[in-house]
Amino acid sequence: MRERVFKIFMDFDGTISQQDVGEAIFRTFAEEEKVNKIIVDLLNDRISSRDCWIKLCDVVAEINKTELDKFIDKFPLDETFISFINYCADEQNDIYVLSDGFDYYINRIFEKNGIEGLTVYSNHLEIVDGKMIPSFPYYNDSSFSSANCKRNHIIHHSSDTDFTVFIGDGNSDKDSVEYCDFIFAKSDLLRYCEMERITFYPFNNFNDVIKKLKELKSKKNLKKRSRAKLKRNQAYMNE
Repeated sequence: MRERVFKIFMDFDGTISQQDVGEAIFRTFAEEEKVNKIIVDLLNDRISSRDCWIKLCDVVAEINKTELDKFIDKFPLDETFISFINYCADEQNDIYVLSDGFDYYINRIFEKNGIEGLTVYSNHLEIVDGKMIPSFPYYNDSSFSSANCKRNHIIHHSSDTDFTVFIGDGNSDKDSVEYCDFIFAKSDLLRYCEMERITFYPFNNFNDVIKKLKELKSKKNLKKRSRAKLKRNQAYMNE
C-alpha cells in the first residue's frame, strides 16, 4: 500500500505562537481605541484583512525599531511546536506556515528559537524612518479574510494524492479550512467550524495534533473530506 502523505498547513499567530503577536504590537504601539475600532470592523466583515493591516500601520504615528524588536522577543512559541516539527520530519510530512501576519516578527521569533528551513508564506513589513510599511506579495482580491491568500498556497502545494491538514485558531483561517481534509481548530476558528458545521478536531497544543495524526495514519480506510476534495478539484481546474 502507498505510504500516506500528509501536507500540513498552519497558522502562526495564536497557533505556533502562544499569543497573537501582530495584534499585540498594534495594541502596544498605537492608540488602543483606534486599534479596537479597526479590529471590530474586520471581525464584522466591514473591511478586508488587507485594509485592516494598512489602517493599523497608519495609526502607528512612529515606532522605534529597537523597541519593537525587544517587544517581539518577549513572545514565546507553543512549547510543543519543536516536538511537532521533529515528528513531521520523521514522518516526512511537509510543513507550510501560512500567516496573515508579518514576516518581520515571524522570522525574528523563529531565529530566536533556532528554527530553520520551514516554508513560510506571510505578509511583508518594513520599518522606514519610524513608519510601518506593509506589503502583500500573496494578496488575492477574492480572499477577504486573509491578505495572504492561504487558499492559494494550499492548492499550489497539494495534489489529489495528498491528505491535507490545517491547524489554526482565527479569522484569517476561515477560507483555508474549506480546502483541507483534516482540520485542527481552537478559539475563533473552532467557533466558526461549529457554526458552519465543518468537521474538525479541537486541540490545545501540538501534542494533541500529533496524537490525532497518528490515529489517522493508522486507519485502514482513511477518507478525504468530500467538501474539501470538491473545493480543491474546482480550484485545480481553474489553475
